[in-house]
Amino acid sequence: MLGVNLFGGAYRGRRVLLTGHTGFKGSWLALWLREMGAEVTGLALTPDTDPCHWNLLQLPITDHRIDVRDAAAVRHVVEASRPEIVFHLAAQPLVRRSYRDPLETWSTNVMGTANVLEASRHVPETRAIVVVTTDKCYENREWPWGYRENDRLGGHDPYSASKAATELVAASFRSAFFASHAGPLLATARAGNVIGGGDWSEDRLIPDLVRATVRREPLEVRSPKATRPWQHVLESLSGYLLLGQRLLASETAAADAWNFGPEPEGNRSVLEVLNRFAQHWPEARWQLTASPQPHESTLLYLDSAKARSLLDWKPVWNIDNALYYTAQWYRQWSTTHQVVSREQLTAFISAAVEAKTIWASA
Repeated sequence: MLGVNLFGGAYRGRRVLLTGHTGFKGSWLALWLREMGAEVTGLALTPDTDPCHWNLLQLPITDHRIDVRDAAAVRHVVEASRPEIVFHLAAQPLVRRSYRDPLETWSTNVMGTANVLEASRHVPETRAIVVVTTDKCYENREWPWGYRENDRLGGHDPYSASKAATELVAASFRSAFFASHAGPLLATARAGNVIGGGDWSEDRLIPDLVRATVRREPLEVRSPKATRPWQHVLESLSGYLLLGQRLLASETAAADAWNFGPEPEGNRSVLEVLNRFAQHWPEARWQLTASPQPHESTLLYLDSAKARSLLDWKPVWNIDNALYYTAQWYRQWSTTHQVVSREQLTAFISAAVEAKTIWASA
C-alpha cells in the first residue's frame, strides 16, 4: 500500500474505537485501520470460534474484552480512549442463533448500541459515529427490486427485528442528542451478505462449506433458492470507511442511513454461489436437507444508488473475484496455516486504484 492515498489520509494517527473487533468484519476492519496508521482501541467479547481471524492477525491494538450490554464498562472504555470516530460493529449477528436466544440478540443489538451511543455523547472529542446494521433490517416483502434507505424497517426473526430497532435507536440519538453543532455526526450502514477469509461463524454458507470440505463431507444445504446480495467483506468496509471519512470532514449530509451492496450481478441464489465457489475449490460438495428449518427470507436485494450518487462509492470486486479470494484464503489456511489477509487487502486496494475509486489513488 506504499504510495497509495487512502480515504484522503483521514485515518492516519486518528483515535478510533472499534466495537466488535474480534469478529469477522471487525477483525478485517481493525487490520485495515492499523495498516492506515490509526490508533485503534477495540471493545468486544472473546471470540467463540477456534480458530478465529482476530487471533490469527495478532494486531497491536488496545484490546478490551467487554460486553456492550455492560453500560458502565462501555462508558469507562469510551472515556479512557476518547475516540475521534467510533465504528460500532459489536452485535449478535446470526439469524438461527436469534431463534435459540432472542433475549441475547435483542439486548446485545439494541441496548448494546444504546450504551455505545450514550457513552460517546459525553466525550467531546468524538466527531463521528458509524453504526453498522444489516440488509435484513428492512421489512422483507420478497420484492424483486432492491430496498432503498427510505423503505420500511422491520423483521420476522429476532435478529432482523433487532437490527431494525438498532436503526431506530441510532435515528433517535441523532435527532435527540446529536443535532446540535457540537454533537458528533452519526450514520448507519447496511451491507449485504459478506463473505471472505477468516469467518468461522456457525450457520453461514461459506464457513459451513469450508468446514465440510476440510472434513471431506458434503454440506447440507437448507435454502438453495434463497437469493442474497453477496459481496466480499472488504467491499462493505470500504463503504464504512468512506462514510467515516465524510463524517470526520463534517459533512452533515452524510449523517444518515446508507446501503452498501454489490452490483446487480452479485444478487445470486445459494445454489449459484455454491457452484461458483466449487470452480475455485473443486473438492467442495453439498446436498439438500429435508429437515424443517426456521423461517428465513428467500429474496433480498439492496439498492445502493444513494451511496453511488452522493458518496461516489462503488464496488471493486465482482462476485467471481469475491469467491476466488475467499476460496484462496481458506485453501491457503487449510494447507499451510498461512494467513493471507494483508496480501488480499493489498490486492483489493490495487484493484480499487485501477478502478479509480474515490477513496484510493496512487
